[in-house]
Amino acid sequence: MKTRFTKALIALLAIGTLAACGNNQTSSETPSGTPSETPEANPLAGTYDVKVWAAEAITELTTTQIAEFEAANPGIVINETVQAVGEGEAATQMVNDVESGADIFCFAQDQFARLVQAGALTKLGQKTAATVSERNDAGSVNAVTSEGNLFAYPLTSDNGYFMYYDKSVVAENHVDSLEDIIADCEAANRLFSFELEGSAWYAASFFFATGCKSEWTADSEGKFTSVYDTFNSANGLVAVKGMQKLVTSKAYNNSSATSEFTAATPSAVVVSGTWDYATAAAALGDNLGVADLPSFTVDGNSYHLGSYAGFKLLGVRPTTDAKRAAVLQQLALYLTDAKCQEQRFDSNAWGPSNKDVQAMDKVKANPALAALQAQSAHSTPQGQIHGSWWDIGKAIATGVKAATSDAELQTVLDTYKAAVDGVLAMPDEVRNAWTVIGAINGTTWNTDFEMTEVETGVWKTKEAYTLTAGTEFKVRQGLSWDKAWPAANFVVEADGTYYIVLTLDAEGNGTVTLEAA
Repeated sequence: MKTRFTKALIALLAIGTLAACGNNQTSSETPSGTPSETPEANPLAGTYDVKVWAAEAITELTTTQIAEFEAANPGIVINETVQAVGEGEAATQMVNDVESGADIFCFAQDQFARLVQAGALTKLGQKTAATVSERNDAGSVNAVTSEGNLFAYPLTSDNGYFMYYDKSVVAENHVDSLEDIIADCEAANRLFSFELEGSAWYAASFFFATGCKSEWTADSEGKFTSVYDTFNSANGLVAVKGMQKLVTSKAYNNSSATSEFTAATPSAVVVSGTWDYATAAAALGDNLGVADLPSFTVDGNSYHLGSYAGFKLLGVRPTTDAKRAAVLQQLALYLTDAKCQEQRFDSNAWGPSNKDVQAMDKVKANPALAALQAQSAHSTPQGQIHGSWWDIGKAIATGVKAATSDAELQTVLDTYKAAVDGVLAMPDEVRNAWTVIGAINGTTWNTDFEMTEVETGVWKTKEAYTLTAGTEFKVRQGLSWDKAWPAANFVVEADGTYYIVLTLDAEGNGTVTLEAA
């Protein structure tokens, strides 16, 4: 937390430019239903301790924006603690322990359902919800909606992927053809990086290309009740035939990091998102190319690779204090409204969800956002997805890579379908059990190791494992990521042979320890 002297200085610098527009920026309801105006008339005047979790890239900017909020709302003083917590980690920590979580936190759209189920999000009031719906694009508004109610604030509309490429390797007239790009990479002994084996998020691209769907339905409490999935179909077989062209190429590299452009064996293509633009630009300079994803051809038919379209969101933790709740909602609205979204674009090139900011010339001229916009015509909005699906989906590419016939490709799809069906049919004893997953026993986050409840609330691995310093793992429940401990990966401090132990307290919060064998 910074000192109040620093906060006061920032506020004084900001007040001249922001005070006039403060009422428009903070249109959330107050307890009396009226917006804040002056210190004397402001029913929300007071000092509030607020914990905020945000991506490391925007923590300093968020601190400045909170000071600007104070300047625009005289009488409200925010003593904030802004901590760098990743969007996925923030959601896990909130789900596991809502009470000790952040008051305001950034999270990825795919975490929305479990946050609603955990009671970790405050429902927006009618006036605030109307403001958010009016100012943001339809996809982002849908991403924060459950059962017709809004439970969060759109922060970005840029959580998708497209293609970065080296123009000195990939010919300009080849960027629309997967086969031509692969040939260019192979000829130049360069790699084509696409994280198909490590991420279902990317692997789904080939299935969306052929019209396949995987749509999960959850009830009002966020519990998944059904799934409509057509990956195991004739169209799915076409998808894996297209995928096989890349994963069996000598150019294939299972990665989504644009740092691969400067690796020992450099990539000529990396499929990634807006967050990696600066690294790609620094690596390739004038040779940087940015485009939507290409098409592949199977049996004479062309299929444009699809993608997930997702969003970063901002949530507010529920509180029973009506006055505090109103301040938090006003602050969240401010942090996600036009001015702050423009600031994040200027500082970090984050893609706005606010329609006015999207229409700005400087935003439309950004190469990464332009490629994302081009890809949006082939994207699928990322809805609520069961936590187990991510592990199931990422196994497809590995199976496709090993397949040597259409029959074996079909077996990959059959295995996938059985696993998806098994999620909702999972017995209670499996759904409630805890397992260990990570880089242990020669595995790479693709195998769950059983634990046994040795006494009430204490779970222990059935056998001891030889672990080296630096090894990382998590303990999770029901073969899903909906509940996992610790919030950040457990990191082994010293070499040894250990049992892994999970201890749950009365509230269900977990502590992971190692027990020497």
